[in-house]
Amino acid sequence: MNTRKFRRSNASIGAGSMADIAFLLLIFFLVATTIDVDKGIMVKLPPFCEGPECSEPVIDKNVFSVMVNAADQLLIEGQPAEVSSLRSKAKEFISNPNRLRHLPKSPRAAIISIKNDRGTSYAAYLKVYNELRGAYNELWEEAARDRYDRSYTTLEPSIQKEIRKHIPLIISEAEPTNYGSE
Repeated sequence: MNTRKFRRSNASIGAGSMADIAFLLLIFFLVATTIDVDKGIMVKLPPFCEGPECSEPVIDKNVFSVMVNAADQLLIEGQPAEVSSLRSKAKEFISNPNRLRHLPKSPRAAIISIKNDRGTSYAAYLKVYNELRGAYNELWEEAARDRYDRSYTTLEPSIQKEIRKHIPLIISEAEPTNYGSE
């Protein structure tokens, strides 16, 4: 008889490379994954200017006052109102179709002023801001239809710029305050 001894080898899995594989997978997913970042509202700010030549007096009849309090209630020109009526009131103020004396003479002089409370919700602020931007978009669309018999979005950029020159987007945002403490 053969007396050779057979040794069984221990079956084991080398775990040393598992950490390397996990690390490589982690790096892959970090590089390959895109993270959505809230970009906020894209607003073109006026150029910075100091001195007396930069501070022109503002005529009260040219300012359309919009205020939102901490309870998300809207005041238009000091009167309680619904957000659903804001767009039409803003369009009437900006365009002044009846040439009323207490409204701006032209859309170039019209200033929309938004003032919020520190407790105003972001959703309420966005609703108000979207309605005001919608008013300008509708005015630009109406001007394009009247002058060129085409939609504003189908016009060449130079013609769109010309329309925006006659109806400039002027929305002034005041620093939020605590209305209860004023």
